[in-house]
Amino acid sequence: MASVVDFDPKSTIVVATGNAHKVIEIEAILKHVLPQFSFVALHDLGSFADPVEDGATFYDNAVIKARHALDSVGCMYALADDSGICVDALSGAPGIYSARYAGEHGNDKANNKKLLEALKDVDDAHRRAHFHCSIVLIKRECDSSVEQIFRGEGNCLGYIAHEEIGAQGFGYDPLFLPDAAQATHRSMAQLSSDEKNAISHRRRALEDLALKLQ
Repeated sequence: MASVVDFDPKSTIVVATGNAHKVIEIEAILKHVLPQFSFVALHDLGSFADPVEDGATFYDNAVIKARHALDSVGCMYALADDSGICVDALSGAPGIYSARYAGEHGNDKANNKKLLEALKDVDDAHRRAHFHCSIVLIKRECDSSVEQIFRGEGNCLGYIAHEEIGAQGFGYDPLFLPDAAQATHRSMAQLSSDEKNAISHRRRALEDLALKLQ
């Protein structure tokens, strides 16, 4: 097992991510309902292999990642999220396979190309889609068989463009035209970070989780 820096397991929530910006966003939204806790990224505590995300739903994969964090560092609290894009005309695909839709994990260009190809004969009225995020906070008692799972869900609604638009963001952002930006006809990849964070599926899932923790 990797070397882990000291932290108080009773007052620290380990976030299953290596993204420092994600931790900042999570803390900003949850701090008012969990003021006694600090938040730290799993990868700031050591070097750990990624878990196998073989769940059937976004929620299942979020639980897998949170439990992996709990097992890796022996903490009491872990938080994780899983997200992707779901297209109505494709019966919800790519869904949980969003990051590896074209076969290679994280190949954004290939994933976007495959999605455009799948929708090449679909008109504007039937290109509805949404980004979805499931987020979980797991509390594990000293007896590791006893867990409490708190769950938040969030969506960002919109539709799929006919070509990539914009250079910011990542993943499917250049193809996704959010309803919240419809007045300016911008894709998610044309929004500023603040604009994107304000309407994101992860923010809405965090806000849903915060309501359940009150």
